[in-house]
Amino acid sequence: MNKIDGLKFKEMLAGGVKELEINRATIDALNVFPVPDGDTGTNMSLTLQSALREANASQSLLIDEIALAFSKGALKGARGNSGVISSQIFKGFSVALDGKAELTQKVFANCLRKGADIAYSAVTKPKEGTILTVVRVMAEEAEIACRLRHLDMPAFLKRVIDAGEAVLQKTPDMLPVLKKAGVVDAGGRGLVTVFDGMYRTLMGMDLVLLSGESVATVPESVPQNEDKGLDPFENDYEHITFQYCTEYFITHLKNEVTDAAIDKYRDYLTTIGDCVLVIGDTDLVKTHVHTNHPDRAINAALKLGELDGVKIENMVEQHRKLHPEENEVGEDDKKNYAMISVCSGDGMSAIFEDLGVDIIVEGGQTMNPAVDDILAAVNRAEAKHVYVLPNNANIVLAAEQAKALARVDVHVIPTSTMPEGISAVLAFDEDESPDVNDGNMRGAIKNIASAEITHAVRSARMNGFSVKEGDIIGICGKKIVAKSNSLISTLENTVKKLAQGKDMLTLYYGDRVTEREADDAVCKLSELFPELEIACYSGGQPHYYYILSAE
Repeated sequence: MNKIDGLKFKEMLAGGVKELEINRATIDALNVFPVPDGDTGTNMSLTLQSALREANASQSLLIDEIALAFSKGALKGARGNSGVISSQIFKGFSVALDGKAELTQKVFANCLRKGADIAYSAVTKPKEGTILTVVRVMAEEAEIACRLRHLDMPAFLKRVIDAGEAVLQKTPDMLPVLKKAGVVDAGGRGLVTVFDGMYRTLMGMDLVLLSGESVATVPESVPQNEDKGLDPFENDYEHITFQYCTEYFITHLKNEVTDAAIDKYRDYLTTIGDCVLVIGDTDLVKTHVHTNHPDRAINAALKLGELDGVKIENMVEQHRKLHPEENEVGEDDKKNYAMISVCSGDGMSAIFEDLGVDIIVEGGQTMNPAVDDILAAVNRAEAKHVYVLPNNANIVLAAEQAKALARVDVHVIPTSTMPEGISAVLAFDEDESPDVNDGNMRGAIKNIASAEITHAVRSARMNGFSVKEGDIIGICGKKIVAKSNSLISTLENTVKKLAQGKDMLTLYYGDRVTEREADDAVCKLSELFPELEIACYSGGQPHYYYILSAE
């Protein structure tokens, strides 16, 4: 067996997604931080389940269309950093498979290489010892193995997966935090698990739990048409800037056409429209663009080759037919600014709303919102300039991906906590320009020191603390700064570390703390730290007894 067709590829993807799903709790447990967070296994599994729903909904058996649908579904459903990076890896498959009828060893190697390159480029400061390292090493091994003529496809895949497993076992040597915790990288484990499930499905073998137990022979199909999320390339009739949705294939490209010429063609389309998608190579190029001048797009394409499958839809007319009673919202009717905040807890939501935030996206530690959730909020804002506050380090990448898909000016302020988000909102001035506000909001979050009080969901040893499941722990940044079996004791010790040299302390108490308990805590802290001005508000956030900020 040396070639894989579209049907078998779709079955393999389903097997990979299922093996990831049945192992997601085990992968979650690899997270080195013992907090109730939106963990890696869960985020990757939800991301790829969205991808598989999209692939099944397409009902196509062409391998390039399956890969494209899977890639789009992964991006729409991407949750957390691990989900976003996974979506970029499978975007590489879509790019490398475009125009291909079958998956060979060489094409598979190209898929992995393109996926690794795109994933690395999506991360501002890539770290080795993570999922990025695993996909890069797998790509390097695939490029070597595809040249070995004696290897058939199963042997080739096994060799690539084994290379991924080998480098995964070395990740603790690359990241000290993994070595201290005695675990491998969770994202890398998730990726190897997906490819192992794909391999086992190809071979007709049982899928396995990471413990080694067999669980299924045939992957269950994912119900079709369940994903009702926003397709970034779907016609959004209520927010039309460019009237004509224009799609076609460029075939029989001229001999003199190069990859550089295709890149130049793509760049030209961005000057006459938006929502530009140009995928392919010198054999076949697929184009999608929203533009007011489809003739210009077609004329540019004809310089490269012949056209096939031309489709031009008048989105304005479609909107008139769907909603004849509605008046269109023009660009001039949009408000100038809007702010979007990701947060959890009724109290926190109310605080952000009182400060002028337009849209609240539910999410946070235990459930990171998908790219699609953030993009939908941006579209609902109906503003020319939108500021997004992720308020969680694990949501920043998803917000950046939503920004790339948005049709308006989006500023992602990289807030990693809700107090940072509040500080950023307070720094906003509607009389300033978008870029000045961006700079002021980014500057404001640097002056905030934040901490959280929660319970440990697993035993761990970090930062000199031996933490047992159920301990009350104080976290500042990425470090445990206090722990005990007493909430007030942990709170006191955390404030002692957090508030050094500060004048103001703010407490936001969660849904497990009563108002009376919070008032008692403020009285106790006021006695211990008389130099601090202390304020306390109901945040209502789950899982975290207190969120603290000091300035």
